[in-house]
Amino acid sequence: MNIPVIFAGGSGKRMNTKSKPKQFLDLNGKPIIIYTIELFDNHPNIDGIIIVCIEDWIPYLKKMLNKFEINKVIAIVPGGKTGQESIYNGLCAAEKYAIEEKDTDTIVLIHDGVRPLITEETITDNIEKVKECNSCITCVPATETFVVSRKDGMLDIPNRADCKLARAPQSFYLKDIISAHRKCQKEGLPDFIDSCSLMSYYGHKLGIVIGPMENIKITTPTDYFVLRAMVEVHENQQIFGY
Repeated sequence: MNIPVIFAGGSGKRMNTKSKPKQFLDLNGKPIIIYTIELFDNHPNIDGIIIVCIEDWIPYLKKMLNKFEINKVIAIVPGGKTGQESIYNGLCAAEKYAIEEKDTDTIVLIHDGVRPLITEETITDNIEKVKECNSCITCVPATETFVVSRKDGMLDIPNRADCKLARAPQSFYLKDIISAHRKCQKEGLPDFIDSCSLMSYYGHKLGIVIGPMENIKITTPTDYFVLRAMVEVHENQQIFGY
């Protein structure tokens, strides 16, 4: 089975929103998170969807899922105190479903609820890359030079051709990623910045999927305006064919 774990547990402080968390902001009458979920709901190779949500917003999310006829959501679980804990909650829900379905090779695609500009091809490529490499991360090529500050005051400037920007989904066999989470908890390690960092720490080789450049995370007001422009472009393509 292929199950996305969609993380929508953040409050979005950098967006400076007052009434709603950023994932529930409306764009053309539809919350951002619904744009994201629809991509997975409409994908023919997705078997079920897990959503990790701010607990107080779960009732509202359920209303939106009904309103926009989202059919593949199999569980909504509350987030934890940290991002890593929230993802673990989602993985546990996926594990429970996989056990019920007697599936031992479930693939999970960990994705941000506020990253709605991926494509069907990106989802397909993630699934296929996990089958090939066991783990993978969606990236885009670096278009500017990276400068890395060292403790000795010097700067490292890696070759831009060797650099990529990590995006999402980040995809794994469920048994591997949930084992890494449990090992991390047992060893009392601090939270990792993301799932690929956790897996890399424990020696897992990561395959790379190159995704679309517009696969941004809606974090700031500027990101929201970029999303609005991209949605308008997609709608014009459907209506006018360009």
